[in-house]
Amino acid sequence: MTAEPLDQLLDRLRDGDVAAASQIVADYEPYLRLVVRRWMPGRLRAKFDSLDVVQSVWVHVLHALRARDWQVADRARLRALLVTVARRRLVSRYRHHRAAVEREQPGGDALQGLPEPRESRPSEVAVADELWQRMLALCPPEHHDLLRLRREGLLLHEIAARTGMHEGSVRRVLRRLARQLALGQEPLAATGTPEDEP
Repeated sequence: MTAEPLDQLLDRLRDGDVAAASQIVADYEPYLRLVVRRWMPGRLRAKFDSLDVVQSVWVHVLHALRARDWQVADRARLRALLVTVARRRLVSRYRHHRAAVEREQPGGDALQGLPEPRESRPSEVAVADELWQRMLALCPPEHHDLLRLRREGLLLHEIAARTGMHEGSVRRVLRRLARQLALGQEPLAATGTPEDEP
């Protein structure tokens, strides 16, 4: 099957045929994406995607071709036109992001000045274990899973989703436990009305 002649495709495009625009894009986009990726500096890839450039090229070129602002005689000239517009779009994007790119510095060296995380001392481990045992003793067994999830660093809504409790109930249990730890009170009751918040 032979490709439709370019002049017929362009005539259909000027008549508003969306299929003609889709056909032109399908014929040239793989080549255009390859060109843009090859030219795009590595430091700019963190700022924008090569596909953004390709899409802006298509918007500009298809609009100009449909409005008859540009005339192309054959497929080779259309390809050259696409490459020229892509180059200009890349230069424009580079100028827009140049100041930010030049200010950026690699992060690997910046992390070298940070202190190494220290190991917990045995006394700290013992105190933490004692506190954990007190917390388990103060809470009824049905809330132990809640405590373990909080110890793992989960947020209140994540704990609520995993335990089936309401987020407000999770918050209330943790507040009551903190209050009991601070005041040295007796263990929490497994059931009953929640205490008034201070």
